[in-house]
Amino acid sequence: MVFSLFTCHFSLFTFHCSLVTFHFSLFTFHFNIMPAPLIVITGPTATGKTKLAARVAAATDGEIISADSRQVYRGMDVGSGKDYGDYMVDGYLVPYHLIDIVDPGHEYNVYEFQQDFLKAYNHIIKRNKQAVLCGGTGLYIEAAIGRYKLLNVPANPTLRKKMLGMTWEELTAKLESMRPLHNSTDTTNRDRLLRAIEIETFNREHASERNNYPEFNTSIFAIHLDRQEIRDRITSRLKNRLERGMTEEIEQLLKGGVSTEQLSFYGLEYRYLTQYLTGEIKYDEMFNTLNTAIHQFAKRQMTWFRRMERKGYKLHWIDGNLPMEEKTRKIVESLRC
Repeated sequence: MVFSLFTCHFSLFTFHCSLVTFHFSLFTFHFNIMPAPLIVITGPTATGKTKLAARVAAATDGEIISADSRQVYRGMDVGSGKDYGDYMVDGYLVPYHLIDIVDPGHEYNVYEFQQDFLKAYNHIIKRNKQAVLCGGTGLYIEAAIGRYKLLNVPANPTLRKKMLGMTWEELTAKLESMRPLHNSTDTTNRDRLLRAIEIETFNREHASERNNYPEFNTSIFAIHLDRQEIRDRITSRLKNRLERGMTEEIEQLLKGGVSTEQLSFYGLEYRYLTQYLTGEIKYDEMFNTLNTAIHQFAKRQMTWFRRMERKGYKLHWIDGNLPMEEKTRKIVESLRC
């Protein structure tokens, strides 16, 4: 038996497998090996998840499903970190899904993501391809693999009336008592805060309806780097994105009719650069505050991943300092064990 990673020899024939083809001395035939149900590549921001996921997908005849809450938006490329070149592996463009699927102005949410994820996943496996979920949005990762169906939650006027007299701090504490805060988007304004509490309340009241969701045999790989290296990478990447036109990109979104409030919803880069473009803060203040905020975000991502481990998810940590080929090899080899 001759594999791409190891070799076995038989006296009567030689068996060669590059995932899809068996070669015998007497005859040759093709056999499609069913892909593993789901590979997940995750980790904090600025750790090289997409490049690694693309190489794993290329090695396993796979396609990538993005689990990034901002890369779903068309025209939001530099600020959201869409590096299309990362999907190119040795001249081959790895297919990807859930990138550039909605227009700016729409507030894409985790319920929509779960529906879109399932569609993309089924589209991939029906063609006997390997699905590779890639992203650092822990909320989206868990929505995909967490065994709970998200529900389309209607408005609850009675609940909202009860919360009318509550302060912002009281509402934030109430939401945090119901679930961890993934990032600050749920607390950027009162309406989103009320809606988040409304959703969590509805989900608790309709828990039995949430059990109708597929369970995946999932292999989760998370990239690990020490905190200072992540901080250095974040700062370097921020400078690079500003040089590549992130400010101009956000200026065009404002000119195109996307409101300052909507841009704040789309994350840290869009929030602070909007404040700079509207004259609320100076450039140096924007850069320093944004840089610090992204560092804090990376720390929250690690907290989320550790929480996933406490909940029973098995995360296989990959040393982010290893050469790309070595990281890819380690993942592919572990999938074959």
